[in-house]
Amino acid sequence: MLLAALSAAPALAHAVVRTEAGLSESKIGQSETYRVSVPVEKDMATTEVRLVVPAGLTITRFQTSPGFARSVTKDAAGLMTEVIWRGSIRPMEYARFYFQARNPEQPAELSWKIYQKYQGGSVVAWDDTDPAGAPASKVSVK
Repeated sequence: MLLAALSAAPALAHAVVRTEAGLSESKIGQSETYRVSVPVEKDMATTEVRLVVPAGLTITRFQTSPGFARSVTKDAAGLMTEVIWRGSIRPMEYARFYFQARNPEQPAELSWKIYQKYQGGSVVAWDDTDPAGAPASKVSVK
């Protein structure tokens, strides 16, 4: 049983987006606070976290993240499509980035693509290109 618990641990340690309460479900049209949790899984610091904002979600504001610079990309309508946090998360640490957003007005599965850049330039893509090893985080809007 201990071996099963130890072998399951790495699957849980990846970049994820959840509601502030830690849920993977939210309500249609609701204003929600989301958190991006990013653990460092290598023996080097994470220097950048890039989040691709799912279509239909409208980010309205951010909680400050001391030690990190934040930049956003917007589309022609002025909606945020991408957020980048730059700073340093050292080995054996994790960081959480909080933001508020308005959920889509229709049921949806929000698929959050997160790109974690490490010191030295390597990037881990938590975007479903490798669903078993680096899954995109999902939140159901019902």
